[in-house]
Amino acid sequence: MTPKERMLIAMTGGKPDRVPATPDISEMIPSRMRGRPFWELRLSGSGFGGEEYGYYTRANAEAYLEAVKYFGIDGWDIGYVKLGPSKDDKRTFRREIVSRDEDKVVARDYVRTSEGILWQELLYPSDNPPWMVRGFIKDFERDFPIYLKYFFPDPSSCDDKNFQEWRNKFGDLGIVGLCVGYPGFQDLIHYVDGGLEKITYYYYDYPDLFEEYRLRYHEWAIKMTERILRAKPDYLMTGGSGTITLSSPEIFRKLGLSTLKETTRIAKNAGFPSLLHSCGKEKDLTKMCAEETDLSCINPLEVPPMGDCILPEIKQQFGDKIALMGNLNTTSVWRATSREVEQQTKKAIEDGGKGGGFILSTGDQCGRDTPDENIFKLVETVEKYGRYS
Repeated sequence: MTPKERMLIAMTGGKPDRVPATPDISEMIPSRMRGRPFWELRLSGSGFGGEEYGYYTRANAEAYLEAVKYFGIDGWDIGYVKLGPSKDDKRTFRREIVSRDEDKVVARDYVRTSEGILWQELLYPSDNPPWMVRGFIKDFERDFPIYLKYFFPDPSSCDDKNFQEWRNKFGDLGIVGLCVGYPGFQDLIHYVDGGLEKITYYYYDYPDLFEEYRLRYHEWAIKMTERILRAKPDYLMTGGSGTITLSSPEIFRKLGLSTLKETTRIAKNAGFPSLLHSCGKEKDLTKMCAEETDLSCINPLEVPPMGDCILPEIKQQFGDKIALMGNLNTTSVWRATSREVEQQTKKAIEDGGKGGGFILSTGDQCGRDTPDENIFKLVETVEKYGRYS
């Protein structure tokens, strides 16, 4: 059975030949393996905007594929290569390098619209992923309406040529997805200057603007889902890191749940599985997804204290409704001996593997300095003991 077949069967609740071994090594480990400054991958594209306007670049995708082959894991492409830009997009983009030294690069990205310019500033360390220093939305009353009007162009015309080429290159080494999210604090954290504190105040101070945001995002997400499925990815990727951790179950239910219901319904009716990633607290989210949406699989089910998911409890309560992907503690995988990794892997298989519908992964991304031998031991253990009970 190929890794792609194994992943697709498991994420739709079935029993493949064995449990897939799919630690989350989405960026830090592949970047470290390159032996070059991390910013080279993130700043390697044609510039800010278009297909490079997003979290990852094609260079990140290539680095991940190299890591999949090196470790022999069942690949999980999380949407590295995106659809092309929309012909309806009225924005123009420009990137400026503000400063550069051996430790970091600071870049400023400008988005020009007919109603004003928004800009963000990101810091790219040499040995870690980037983080936002300044966000696009600085004056909420002035900038948020511009964001709502221009940052959700109709995706119907987006080209999928680069995605198809990438999917063919990835082949049967795993599943390749395309992403659509849902409205919420986990989305706005990437745009609002001042971060979570400001978002929280704005949420209560500007309810009408937040309702407009919810409706605008929802309409865009439906169109994007329909366009994604025409490109025929292996699955629909959705979610947002910290969906519950950055807000609350009540706020997610008000802002994002209706969108998630609709996008997963569309995917299911079209015959495509869907997978949601949301690091942090996820127990309440798992319950909502299992009981109120058509989601196929949820990840990463982090353990306390970073999360709140106890795998055997989650399996018992929801395992017959939704496939599970997780949930080795990433700090333990980083600091443990290979013998301890083996023990933890065997326990996760025992806790999550009963009846099928389980993918062995980590509770979020493996840290940069995770020893290679620990990942090899994880894969070796799954290959030896990863049979569903």
